[in-house]
Amino acid sequence: MSDFEHPPRILFLYGSLRERSYSRLLAEEAGRIIADMGAEVRFYDPRTLPVYAGVEPDHPKVQELRDLSLWSEGQVWSSPEMHGQITGILKNQIDWIPLTLGSLRPTQGRTLAVMQVSGGSQSFNAVNTLRLLGRWMRMFTIPNQSSVAKAYNEFHEDGTMKDSPYRDRVIDVMEELYKFTVLLRPHTAHLTDRYSERKEKAAQAMADQKP
Repeated sequence: MSDFEHPPRILFLYGSLRERSYSRLLAEEAGRIIADMGAEVRFYDPRTLPVYAGVEPDHPKVQELRDLSLWSEGQVWSSPEMHGQITGILKNQIDWIPLTLGSLRPTQGRTLAVMQVSGGSQSFNAVNTLRLLGRWMRMFTIPNQSSVAKAYNEFHEDGTMKDSPYRDRVIDVMEELYKFTVLLRPHTAHLTDRYSERKEKAAQAMADQKP
């Protein structure tokens, strides 16, 4: 992949299994917005994903998630705030994505936007945790973020988001993610090239050459 003629590839993960999941509705709204900007969008459905390490990594739902992460050039993580933190549903998805798959890195160098919904007043606990996880997964987390308070008031019956400053912020976040993804993807290999990894590869190459 060298010409980057294709649209930016954005993967959405959300953190609730409820029938009317506001983290999913927020992700779907953001997906429509960034798709209208020209991105190619995919969602991962976390239902039936086993608990981390409860099955072998060749489980179909695990492979689906990892393949989508490799496909993506940017990701959006959307979580409810539960007891001041992200939900286990979202953390389980992140746990199943390793830093390396052989010579491939499913998250390194990809852009990331973080969002959360709350049942009460506005909070930033979940997005702060998601930023920490994004850094650990070696992703470029964009500066902007979305936190929707009293989410049950912010969506129409059909699941679309009401016009509000919260929705304006979601548009801002998606616009910023789109721009950062387009700007960074031609330079990802250079920006993520690390001395320690080059040293490790050189040592392995020398070991492989020994009789």
